[in-house]
Amino acid sequence: MNIDDIRTLINDDMEDVDQLIIERLASEVVLINQIGHYIVNSGGKRLRPVLAVLAARAMGYQESRHIDLAAIVEFIHTATLLHDDVVDASDLRRGKETANALWGNEASVLVGDFLYSRSFEMMVDVGSMRVMEILSRATNIISEGEVLQLMNVHDADTTEERYLNVIRYKTAKLFEAACQLGAIIGGVDAEQEEAMCKYGMHLGTAFQLIDDVLDYSASSEEMGKNVGDDLAEGKPTLPLIYVMKHGSEAQAALVREAIEQGGLDKLDEVLEAVRSTDAISYTAKAARAEADQAIAALAVVPDSAYKEAMVALANFSVERNH
Repeated sequence: MNIDDIRTLINDDMEDVDQLIIERLASEVVLINQIGHYIVNSGGKRLRPVLAVLAARAMGYQESRHIDLAAIVEFIHTATLLHDDVVDASDLRRGKETANALWGNEASVLVGDFLYSRSFEMMVDVGSMRVMEILSRATNIISEGEVLQLMNVHDADTTEERYLNVIRYKTAKLFEAACQLGAIIGGVDAEQEEAMCKYGMHLGTAFQLIDDVLDYSASSEEMGKNVGDDLAEGKPTLPLIYVMKHGSEAQAALVREAIEQGGLDKLDEVLEAVRSTDAISYTAKAARAEADQAIAALAVVPDSAYKEAMVALANFSVERNH
């Protein structure tokens, strides 16, 4: 099963999710409509809502609340993107100008706040305290991850453990929540719910690690963002951490200086250091190990086309080039 097969399998559900997103984006404030529609329709993979749909369907869920949950998860994700791009001063995402580049930081932050608050309105509509608990907790942890990442910026002494902790907070937590929500409305037992949590957490970690690989091995056109963005911001991602630990003394010193200073003055030299060591393959292997753990977690889930799609998605997360 490939990514197109997955989209075909859940096409009707995802059309309903997209329709609900459009409906709930509506505001009497024109600028909110403009920015909200711009970022929601900017070509994202919709991975998190896809996970909520697949998890619910894999657990045999036949009603429609998974559509609401998938849209809520996408709203939360979109809000984090708006805020992230302001914090990172990014001007390119998914091959398009960021909202803050077009409308300014103030508007981006405030529309992000609108999407957060709209998502909580939608949670109330679902009418489940368990759903509220999971999503409010996840939103809190994501925010903590953002702050942890900020603390690591320009810190060349960031360890692999600290970096992975940031990933699990900042990125993997919403993957985990999306899968857990699907399991809960599917009415599964505690073992299967925990399996879905593990699947989402490991998948999200694998996905971010491959983003780190692509930051130093793909073109801007393939990634949809500028090569070396993380380096420019002074972020010590896993390939850079590897070079500092296992590269030559000169390579380690080069990367350390680049992280501490930020900017792209020595991008070519850093790219060469990353590519001439095992940093890319090491990070890719770490991602593959996470994906394998995600797949292993599904052992207690009944066989179905939806479970097969979740396995395929884990493989796609580490085999993609964008």
